[in-house]
Amino acid sequence: MSNTQKHSAFTDYLFALPQYLLPHHAISRLVLWVTRCRTRWLKNGLMRWFIRRFNVNMAEAAQGDYRQFESFNAFFTRELKPDARPLAPGDNLALCPVDGAVSQVGNIREDSIFQAKGHDYSATALLGGDRELARQFANGQFATLYLSPRDYHRIHMPVAGSLKQMIYVPGRLFSVNPKTVRCIPGLFARNERVVALFDTELGPMALVLVGAINVACIETVWHGVVTPPHRASVQRWHYSEQTPVHLDKGEEMGRFNMGSTVVCLFANDKLAFDTAVTAGAAIQMGQALATV
Repeated sequence: MSNTQKHSAFTDYLFALPQYLLPHHAISRLVLWVTRCRTRWLKNGLMRWFIRRFNVNMAEAAQGDYRQFESFNAFFTRELKPDARPLAPGDNLALCPVDGAVSQVGNIREDSIFQAKGHDYSATALLGGDRELARQFANGQFATLYLSPRDYHRIHMPVAGSLKQMIYVPGRLFSVNPKTVRCIPGLFARNERVVALFDTELGPMALVLVGAINVACIETVWHGVVTPPHRASVQRWHYSEQTPVHLDKGEEMGRFNMGSTVVCLFANDKLAFDTAVTAGAAIQMGQALATV
């Protein structure tokens, strides 16, 4: 390892280690209140600073005037113009579900998912400790997609699917930015998360919405806000022909009220990830993620 690499690794650890001591949920409750405050001077000032700080492209937003949003959270989860994210054509494609950057993509090695150099975690842990469920994805494929603060924060369907189960898994709220991912073992299987399991034409698919510090508020289109409240144990919701939820390819399935990460799990091992979908690459919702 070069001196530059050693310095970079040391800097990452200095950033990540204090997070073990932070009161994650207390901080998130405070930020939750601030981001929903409707006091004009506060919410407009916060949005104006955020747009400049993170170079947010408001030209593609359906509502281009940030002052018209009732709260910072409404701005953060803003809708885009109808033509801002065209869907890649082709029946044999799985689409990218979010804007952001690729953290990692690859094969699930039996139960093991690659997080970063030196760190793997188990699909069983990610899915709330359900070994039988994780077995469906053994030797399948995964894509871990990171949403930065400036990104569009709604989540869409890679392929059409029928919802079978939703699982809430309690946990910590470590940051999910690249520095923390490189340092904290099993990060995505330690943070609070919501798992949505679908039957699709590609076979079983899971979209794991991973919470992070600063609100960790996750919602889905069929349930509304799932978290908060933050619960002490795993909770499950089952869906059937009596309570059908079917979503088309490209349709919105949920959103992050403040940013985080989506881990996509595919049981199908015949997917070929697009050549543009590599670790570190910028991505947009609707582009080709993988081909059957």
